[in-house]
Amino acid sequence: MQPLEDARLTESIQSLPMAASAMRPPLKQRQSLADDSSHSLSQSTASLPFRDRRSNPSAASLFQSTLTPPGSRSGSPAPIGTRSPALSGSVFGGGGGFKQSLLDTAAADNPGDPLNLILKSFVPHIAIHSSQDVDRLVSEKGFKGGLWELLRPFGERIQGKVTIRDSTGGARSWDDFSVRFTRFGEGIEDPEPVAGTLRSPPSSSNGPAASPSSSGALIAQVEAVVDRHLTYAEDACMGASSPTTPTRPGLDTDATSPYYALYLRRLLSGIPLACQETFAHPVACIIAISSRNPSPIEALRILYAETSNGPRQLPPWVDQDYLRYYVLIHDEERSDITKSMALFDQMKRHFGLHCHLLRIRSSQSAETDDDSIPLPRSDWMTASEELADIEKSDDVEEFEDPTRHIFESDATAIRTFIREMVTSSVIPTMERNISVWNDQIASRRRGISGRLMSLSKRWTFGSSGRSSGSAISGSGSSSNNNYDALGFYSAVHPEAIMRRLADFAFMLRDWKLAMSTYDLLRGDFQNDKAWKYHAAANEMAALSLLIMPQSLSSKTRLETIGQMLEQAFYSYHTRCSSLYGTVRCTVLALELLRLRGGSGIDEAVRWGIRVLEARLLGPVGDALLKERMAICYASKTGVGSQAWGSRRRKSALWSVLGAEAWIARAKYIQAQRCLNEARRMYSLLPNECGVQNFAVASDFLAHLNEQLKEGLRMDGADFYGRGGGGGGMEGGGLGDGDGEEPEVLVDEEETAMVDHRKAKRASMIITVGGSGAGGGAGLETAPLTPLMPVRLSSVEDEGDGSGAKDGFG
Repeated sequence: MQPLEDARLTESIQSLPMAASAMRPPLKQRQSLADDSSHSLSQSTASLPFRDRRSNPSAASLFQSTLTPPGSRSGSPAPIGTRSPALSGSVFGGGGGFKQSLLDTAAADNPGDPLNLILKSFVPHIAIHSSQDVDRLVSEKGFKGGLWELLRPFGERIQGKVTIRDSTGGARSWDDFSVRFTRFGEGIEDPEPVAGTLRSPPSSSNGPAASPSSSGALIAQVEAVVDRHLTYAEDACMGASSPTTPTRPGLDTDATSPYYALYLRRLLSGIPLACQETFAHPVACIIAISSRNPSPIEALRILYAETSNGPRQLPPWVDQDYLRYYVLIHDEERSDITKSMALFDQMKRHFGLHCHLLRIRSSQSAETDDDSIPLPRSDWMTASEELADIEKSDDVEEFEDPTRHIFESDATAIRTFIREMVTSSVIPTMERNISVWNDQIASRRRGISGRLMSLSKRWTFGSSGRSSGSAISGSGSSSNNNYDALGFYSAVHPEAIMRRLADFAFMLRDWKLAMSTYDLLRGDFQNDKAWKYHAAANEMAALSLLIMPQSLSSKTRLETIGQMLEQAFYSYHTRCSSLYGTVRCTVLALELLRLRGGSGIDEAVRWGIRVLEARLLGPVGDALLKERMAICYASKTGVGSQAWGSRRRKSALWSVLGAEAWIARAKYIQAQRCLNEARRMYSLLPNECGVQNFAVASDFLAHLNEQLKEGLRMDGADFYGRGGGGGGMEGGGLGDGDGEEPEVLVDEEETAMVDHRKAKRASMIITVGGSGAGGGAGLETAPLTPLMPVRLSSVEDEGDGSGAKDGFG
């Protein structure tokens, strides 16, 4: 293909997916696209009935999160901070132990890394409750979702450094602090009542509720979103021009796969407003009016009353004493600033100092304006939101680009407003509450009197946990605990206050206080048989213990964390049937254990196997998790020149299983990466190890190789058959004419399989398209022999009788 053709193809695809741009095997086209220079790729596909998503830049922006690295978005409303130096050596086992915090690693500052996603997900949530005149003003700017849609991207990274004081008085500045803006009253998950108790009516709110049974739907939505991103990447790579130098991409052990990062981000963006944890409970509520309001003070009073009582009041297990922050939005183009300033002074006299005057323009900004900047889509939108946008792009022929533009003056004003609110009101309020709750409640529980009280609750005679009368009536609980029969603790009870204390400390990154408080609550919730509370407390105690620095030995630490995770898994999965809680707990623990290194890597894979055995994930999550477990084992470095203690064979095995799972999903680009990684790992083994001496393993790998080759060929034929390949292809296919097939980057060396091996395959290897679990059943776990040096070859090389066997066919 000529350079002119490459340029033409490159222009038609504005940006290729990062994880797959170099992965598509080159297709040997029978006719050059340059033969007809008057037709570009986009022009040729426009006349075909198949609508190519890649030719629509507006739809392409929906997949921007997997097209570019997470930290490279130039349109981000806040700058990216510097990276911290990485820790040297293992921080889990060996000499380092647990003496250092995971926050001192580069992973904490690397966008897209699971640790960074954890820090960005468990953050203070700020609800927004605005008047109708505010919604109309913001809608005129092009934001149909109201003030929440306008502010949401700016909260994902607070401008400048944010200083936070811990419970001991020490201060530390963070340059990556963030908050999450939510609509007031949305996403409420009703608690599960105790067995035999009538279910309480759904909590009223101004938005859709998230019932406990919807956790399975949430996982399904996350799976669907990632699957659409993967499909887009496969289609985009099909139209990519072939690189001049063949590459052999495998799994990247240093950077997180954008699809896995997207899976985690959408999973963590769906944290419900639930009773057992307070991360999604509002720590503050923005009450906003505009300068257009005819009676502003009265409107503020009405909005405040709606947040305190009435049909929009939050459930009784949510603390109603959260911060109210009053905002007056001044229309720079249609309102008088003198009147707005006078009104703002009146607001401060009535409501105190937690007020702000936000000055923005009401007209909509266009991309061609001089002072216009793009406002990127939120990284933390829910899976249902993104899935709705993608489905809309499929249904609407002229899909509008969701990217919005904003005046630079408005962006500066919003950044200043959010920083002032967070640093002057939200964080000081949280620090003050932590100090009060810790002194008045938690410190008493840690003393002798608190321990005696706990023992008296546990060993109260003459009472049977929870009286049958209260269970039947659904009004209250027995005298020896505060756990309501409807399935929650009231916000005024000590257990609920201590849970808020622990969550506040976790969000402000005071890991020591969070861990000690979660540890106290674990026993209380177990005594009260509040199993969902018990699971959530064990989950966050394990995560805090993994992040924080401590001088315990690795063995003691692993045993403690293992017990916490085991109790959380059992309570979430068996007692409460909470799919979301089970998946979140195990996947986050897996990632933090992997970062700890040493023996933590083996423990991480063990929990990954538990997830696979319990069949908690869908097919996309299953394949991504197998990829991740291969990376876990690949990250374990050995000792000496022979790398004793490394897990290269196990890493290769999980890469093979990942490839099998991707082939079953017809995601051949991802499967190719996994097989290439398995080949690379096998090639690093000593000479006495390999696969060619094991018939079933060699047959299985050769079978996967053949499936991959056939899948790439059929995928390419289908793509060009429906017009995706451009104007130069006659007949729309690849298999006719000279019979050329796509060139597969996975090595296709001569295998000449013996007949008896083929006979074994029918009984010992799974059928084409089988599941990942079944494919690994026939693999021997004995030491495997090494691969011969890797050689790129095309399909035409088959049958020449040359080439060494490497077990891949």
